[in-house]
Amino acid sequence: MFGFGSGYKTLSVDCLGCAVQSVASVHPDHSVTAQEQRDMITAFQRPNGGKIDEIEDGSGCFVASASSEWVLGVLKSSSIRTINDPVHIAVIGGTGLQSLPHFTHVATLKPSTPWGPPSSPISILHHPSPTTGHAIPIAFLSRHGLHHELAPHEVSSRANIAALRRLGVRTIIAFSAVGSLQEAIKPRDFVVPDQIIDRTKGVRPFTYFEGGMVGHVGFADPFDGALAEVVRRCGHSLEGEGVRLHDTGTVICMEGPQFSTRAESNMYRSFGGSVINMSALPEAKLAREAEIGYQMICMSTDYDCWHDSGDVTVEMVMGNMKANAENARRFVGAVLDELSKEEHAELVLAKHLEGQTRFAGGITAKEGRGREAKEKIAWLFPGYFD
Repeated sequence: MFGFGSGYKTLSVDCLGCAVQSVASVHPDHSVTAQEQRDMITAFQRPNGGKIDEIEDGSGCFVASASSEWVLGVLKSSSIRTINDPVHIAVIGGTGLQSLPHFTHVATLKPSTPWGPPSSPISILHHPSPTTGHAIPIAFLSRHGLHHELAPHEVSSRANIAALRRLGVRTIIAFSAVGSLQEAIKPRDFVVPDQIIDRTKGVRPFTYFEGGMVGHVGFADPFDGALAEVVRRCGHSLEGEGVRLHDTGTVICMEGPQFSTRAESNMYRSFGGSVINMSALPEAKLAREAEIGYQMICMSTDYDCWHDSGDVTVEMVMGNMKANAENARRFVGAVLDELSKEEHAELVLAKHLEGQTRFAGGITAKEGRGREAKEKIAWLFPGYFD
């Protein structure tokens, strides 16, 4: 299936050549020359015999999947170029951070996974390295969908994390709006959390290991400590420019989509909770299973209903998000600037997590592993459990 959007129709074709030859008649503003056809076919004839899964236009972009390697290309006016660099860094945007301006958009992906499609198409953005000037690819995914159409319990977290890992991502910076459970954390403050308390209800699928394959990964420190240090340095560098940062904190992750009762809010305060959201889990757990370094940046939008400033409303949350949106984007941009430096290459590749799931997921004897479970895990970790 080759899907063209933004002025393209959808084509169902059996071969790449057919798709290439059809572009001129499908898109009213572009004709494909014979040389371009040859370039496209050459770009996607991989030596390993991989097949094309999908092509998606996004402001003149197309994408294909070839075996375990995703190859990106850009179709602009009358030229073709391919981008073979893996994408190691991703941003998962939540409420109030659904795009990253001032980054160059080069492709839009609509991947499929054994756990279904991700919450939104994945945008590939180019970000220049501050040290070399070379373009660093960044993946961006909207947690709640492009139009915020997914409730917290409807977010396809397994598909989101799986799609990003398959793309090559080993570092995720996640953004989330939160309610404050502490007087010191004021609305519009940022928090770099280091702990989570799980108050979800088991409604959300929260592991890749099920159906005949058992795996137990460590989760004592749910966020990546080394990534957190980078994030904190970047946040403090922006202080005095509208950014106020809290270096640590415990996130209470509740089920939602309703806000807390006053009794619950006070109970969470007695637990030692700093902030409360509906998004940290199972996202952080799945990232750990997928051997991806994960750090959340929280932005306080309100005092939860324990406070005498008034009950939480959507208007209150969105008003503070809008007022602080530029600071949020500058903060995330500063983090991406820093992570794009070559000195952080080992951290970005999450070498400290590499291989942990191979051991944790090997607990089930081969003869006891379910066929579907094996196939899904093999998609996520090719060769791990052969």
